[in-house]
Amino acid sequence: MDPRPLRLTLAACFVVVLAACASSPPRVDKPVSEAVVPVVDTPATDYVAAEERSRPPGHSGFRLLTRPTNALMSRIALADQAAKAIDVQTFQFNDDATGRLVADRLLDAADRGVRVRLLVDAYYSPEPDLFDALDAHQNIEVRLFNPFGSRDPGLLSTLGQMLMEFSRLNRRMHNKSFIVDNRVAIIGGRNIGDEYFDASGESNFRDLDLLAIGPVVRDASRAFDSYWNDQTVVPASAYESRHNDAGSLETLRARLDRSLRQFAQSDYAEVIVSELPHGATGARPGEWFWGPAELVSDQPEKVEARVDQAGLRIGPRLQQVLDAAQAEVVMTTPYFVPGEAEVRHLLGLVRRGVNVSVLTNSLASTDHATAHGAYSERRRPLVEGGVRLFELKPRPEQAPSEAMEASGGDVSLHAKSFVVDRRYVFVGSLNMDQRSKLLNTEMGVIVDDADLANAVVDYFASATSPTNAYEVVVESPGSDLRWATDDDGQRVLLKREPEASLRRRAKALLAKLLPVDNLM
Repeated sequence: MDPRPLRLTLAACFVVVLAACASSPPRVDKPVSEAVVPVVDTPATDYVAAEERSRPPGHSGFRLLTRPTNALMSRIALADQAAKAIDVQTFQFNDDATGRLVADRLLDAADRGVRVRLLVDAYYSPEPDLFDALDAHQNIEVRLFNPFGSRDPGLLSTLGQMLMEFSRLNRRMHNKSFIVDNRVAIIGGRNIGDEYFDASGESNFRDLDLLAIGPVVRDASRAFDSYWNDQTVVPASAYESRHNDAGSLETLRARLDRSLRQFAQSDYAEVIVSELPHGATGARPGEWFWGPAELVSDQPEKVEARVDQAGLRIGPRLQQVLDAAQAEVVMTTPYFVPGEAEVRHLLGLVRRGVNVSVLTNSLASTDHATAHGAYSERRRPLVEGGVRLFELKPRPEQAPSEAMEASGGDVSLHAKSFVVDRRYVFVGSLNMDQRSKLLNTEMGVIVDDADLANAVVDYFASATSPTNAYEVVVESPGSDLRWATDDDGQRVLLKREPEASLRRRAKALLAKLLPVDNLM
């Protein structure tokens, strides 16, 4: 008996079952809301308004948040000072120690009458008991970007939805912003979760944010509104839930209170207390970098486009900035999977005399070994073409922060930035890979300021020092790649990717063999 007809029948039945388990997101009419008028009647916002008036029209002020503890406590300080509104947009919001700390401060602000809008990508949204309970507060609304048909799908339902709607569900909102009173914003690469603030005992991310004041904040609010009111966004309340009621909210309050008591007793909490931000916005007067700034953000319609539409994404604008380079480009990206066009672009910069340096993750430090496999194919042409390529070590000789020493764990790169000619700076959520370019939505800020540019270059120089990173080199054209490092002051060339486990090597090799570059 030929088994093929039976196999085809079983496969067809399986597909039918999966399709039956799949469901579309609920269709609901949601109220349109917009950012509040910039607040000016509190000590914090009056300080910001005065700083703005003292600078040239159109200039925005920035503080670079390199230390994870400052990045966390700046968010906490801003939430505690909010008078009218808090708008949070993020790819990931974890139900862990730091996630619960941020949730507690948002809840406290809502209790004071502050309107809180929380927009989270649905793919990594936590268990419904956190978001739905927050959403039960009269001053908090939670919305989900591009959600599944169910908030808590089972395995068959998840598989069914991915099978039937892979093109849609493979596209995610990667934007990150934290905007308070339409006066102050944090924009950059950090999600909300322990690993982004050096609080994880396993692996912590080295990342960058910008604390911003000035006109760029209003631009960030307009970008937030465009997503908040987009048809791809669904209110959490549109789903049936056992957790969206007053009782669940009170249960959440008790859970957050227990979590915060435990958090306050940790070694990590002792470290961050010594690093509390100063002043009304987390910075003392005079500590701001000032310059013309441009908020760049993909349009939310990007996730529905069936073909690439350059007008919906920020890539072309960023390439214009890179194209203007005369002497130097310094780039930091955790996932570096340039397409053929991007490789040609970088090599073209080198050929006309621009020094190009890139920092990315090593195989040992990356949290996505498959993305590293796709990237590994690009190393040789880039290095042989004159690009200096650095890979972060998973265990630098000096911990990035005292908090990381308290929590333990390895280091992985998550910062996304570039500097052109020590003048133009981009900091945001965009990875230099095909997923960020074509599939996810991204945002960031372009700033024209030499002092901020030099601060980001200093960050790059520290991260690429021999104690923190390997440099990928070739001794002669056609020779094997080597990883340069220091050993007691002596330069050493390693013959294979350092410190990477066999499992990571296998994952990277698989990605290298499969035609999945556009998914990375």
